[in-house]
Amino acid sequence: MEERMIASPSFYADWRHVFKLDPDRTIPDEALAAVCRSGTDAILVGGSSGVTYDNTAKLLARIRRHDTPCALELTDPENAVPGFDGYFIPMVMNARDKDWLIGHQTSAIEEFGFLLPWESVAGEAYIVLNGESTAARVSGADSAIPESRVMAYGQLADRLWRVPVVYLEYSGTFGDMSLTRKVRGGLRQARLFYGGGIRTLEQARQAGEAADTVVVGNVIYDDLEAALATVEAVKISAKEQDHVF
Repeated sequence: MEERMIASPSFYADWRHVFKLDPDRTIPDEALAAVCRSGTDAILVGGSSGVTYDNTAKLLARIRRHDTPCALELTDPENAVPGFDGYFIPMVMNARDKDWLIGHQTSAIEEFGFLLPWESVAGEAYIVLNGESTAARVSGADSAIPESRVMAYGQLADRLWRVPVVYLEYSGTFGDMSLTRKVRGGLRQARLFYGGGIRTLEQARQAGEAADTVVVGNVIYDDLEAALATVEAVKISAKEQDHVF
């Protein structure tokens, strides 16, 4: 009988701190090396606009000069570059346009599903909460939603759809840590990623206490030293939270 079971992806299971790099933004070799050697758990490659196969492949080749694990957020099937350690398929839970919830993903699988390394592919349920962000504008996300709706989106993704990653996205601004903790507390099997506005050690520490995985992105490009300092801040908060001294 043909084997039909696919192992659940686990490439992200131990991530506490992640740096996110945008293929459409410039990062010098020295800065990239510093990011890869910082002690971060992984590099996440993705962006809301301007991402192409070519600039993604070029960034991957540069990251591969180092030993840091790297994964790709696959928002467009045309940019499906092989060679990443894992792939996330984002779906925007609060998108007004259903194409960002299921349409683009279905089209991608229809055309390229037979090529995907499914054992290294994970669904990623985004809840976009900064209406001024590029991610919100591109997806048409309704970010003006009450706390109860945010919680409901998280639980729907976690319990009904069994999506392995729920991602609170505040891109460009530091988010509500109380809400972040509540969303995390409402999850049963999904891992909670938090991203948005982390620029200081204190913000990194707070995010590390509130979420399972902290994603640091924009600050890399305008304050590299501050970005690098977030690694230790997040990991110290994780040790304190887990009572590991």
